[in-house]
Amino acid sequence: PGTRACWVRYAERVLGRPVTPHLCTAKSPQQVMGSLVKDYFARQQNLSPEKIFHVIVAPCYDRKLEALREGLSSASHSSRGADCVLTSGEEAGAHLHTEFGDLKEEKVTRHDGASSDGHLAQVFRHAAKELFNEDVEEVTYRARRCDFQEVTLEKNGEVLLRFAAAYGFRNIQNMILKLKKGALPYHFVEVLACPGGCLNGRGQAQSRDGRVDKALLQQMEGIYSDIPVRPPETSAHVQELYQQWLEGLDSPKAQETLHTRFSSPELCAHDLDIRW
Repeated sequence: PGTRACWVRYAERVLGRPVTPHLCTAKSPQQVMGSLVKDYFARQQNLSPEKIFHVIVAPCYDRKLEALREGLSSASHSSRGADCVLTSGEEAGAHLHTEFGDLKEEKVTRHDGASSDGHLAQVFRHAAKELFNEDVEEVTYRARRCDFQEVTLEKNGEVLLRFAAAYGFRNIQNMILKLKKGALPYHFVEVLACPGGCLNGRGQAQSRDGRVDKALLQQMEGIYSDIPVRPPETSAHVQELYQQWLEGLDSPKAQETLHTRFSSPELCAHDLDIRW
């Protein structure tokens, strides 16, 4: 299953084995950005990481706990990757845009994935090419039930890859039951705790009655889909980071910086979890 703060914390704190050995070890975008800012950017600017205050705006409260998760700071510096995490609802209420109003935005691009920042489509295309030399032009999702979709790669009547996207705890519980029975047929599952995905996260700005603003949700979906897609492997900046910062694709530094480890419930009890 793919790495997401909401899902990972539930898997570590509640499920433990046999689930955690199957979790994708790739760090979340928030964790990778923390290393990028406090390590690479700090060196580029000739700054100590402790001199940088890194603020992240996210649609999910679990991102706050992720920033406090033990073991996420880089071995190259002692400071945490994210110093402050605000939900988008908190950011809207605090009017922080006034602090950054004079900054000019660079051209924004996105990877080929869902509006919840999912990487299923990107991983699917890459796996199809690397494992079976198949170029996938369009990733087709088949809805099995609410918030549960499948993607398959078939050739000559044989299923080569079977991926799924499972959103919401009802789908997560069904998936876990199948996993424990050894009956989960998927090679990769993208898991998100919130029904509808991260755009529907509880940290998002809510309507006055506390309910989801469906019109706003549709508007955000439209804005996201209009952003041009740019595969990461075609980005000169990404290639530069791998060579200058990570010392190659499969280097020890790349493994340390881009991957994490997971704990069992008995090893990760923490006061923060109790208060949360």
